[in-house]
This record gives sequence, C-alpha cells and structure tokens, in this order.
Amino acid sequence: MHMLYDLIPVILFFGTFKFFGIYTATQVGIAATFVQVFTTRWFKKKWDKMQVITLIAFLLFGGMTLYFHNPMFVKWKPTVVFAIFSLAIFYTQFFTQKPFIQRLMESAITESGNVVPEYVWKRLNFVWATFFLLLGLINIYVAYTFSLEVWVDFKFYGISGALILFSILQAVYLMRFMVET
Repeated sequence: MHMLYDLIPVILFFGTFKFFGIYTATQVGIAATFVQVFTTRWFKKKWDKMQVITLIAFLLFGGMTLYFHNPMFVKWKPTVVFAIFSLAIFYTQFFTQKPFIQRLMESAITESGNVVPEYVWKRLNFVWATFFLLLGLINIYVAYTFSLEVWVDFKFYGISGALILFSILQAVYLMRFMVET
C-alpha cells in the first residue's frame, strides 16, 4: 500500500502530461510531491527521507524545466534521485551496522516472529543499490534516445512497473529465509 501511495505524484504527472503537456505535468508533479511529503510528515510525525530527496530533486530539476522551458531537466530527475538512493544504500552496506534495507523492513518482519539472516539483508541491500543505479542509467538512456512521449510512458509504466516487480521479487526471496523465533 505504501508503494501505491509513493506513486501518486507519478500517476498525477503521467495523467496531466497526457492532457496538458510536460510543463503543466511538471507543476502538478511538484505540487503533488510537496503535498505528499507534508501529508506524510503530518500523519507519521516524521520526515520520509526518500520523499524529501524526491521533492528537492523535483523542485530543482522541475524548476529548471519550467524556468528554461526545457524538458530535459525534468528527465534527469529520476536518474539523480536513483543515483542518490543507490549511493546511500551502498554507503550503509559498508559503513553502518545495519544495511538500509534491513533498517527499512526488519521491524515489519520481526513483528510476525520471523528473523532473517544478516547475510540476506546485505545481499538485498547490494541488489537494491545496483537496481537503482541501473534504473537511473536506463532512464537517462531513454531520455536522450527517445521522444518525450516515450520517456513519460517509460517513466510511468517502465519505472513504476520495475519498482513493483522488484518489490514482489524481494518479498518472495525474503520468504525463503524467514525463520520463526
């Protein structure tokens, strides 16, 4: 459910683009991300760092798209966000006690009485970091190789679909290692 909530700005960006074009879609995307960040803050009483990073990138790259009237800036936004996520996840792999993915998911798994071995968390962490890096590279390839229409479709169907599929595959993979305590 959380993933669908995170996709709301993408869905609004996509729908707005189809009817009103890239510049209106960029404005709607920025506004939707802003509302999402502050709604999350209001209800959870804390900042969602991934949403805040996305908002900052959207403000910067979306703002440049609107100011310079050039959609290439907003096309870079997913690549920059995915690069930041990838670097942050790689960092936790080597320089923190628990990898990011473990910190993100462990409480939900241990609530049901399951324990996942540490090496599995490290493996998942590495795979997520690599996934974000590849997704960013593919995004920039599509941005420079194909039309704006194709890029928006890729952003909506390709990136969103890849994130959902990857999350499902992660859940299936994790289930193999869950050991009840």
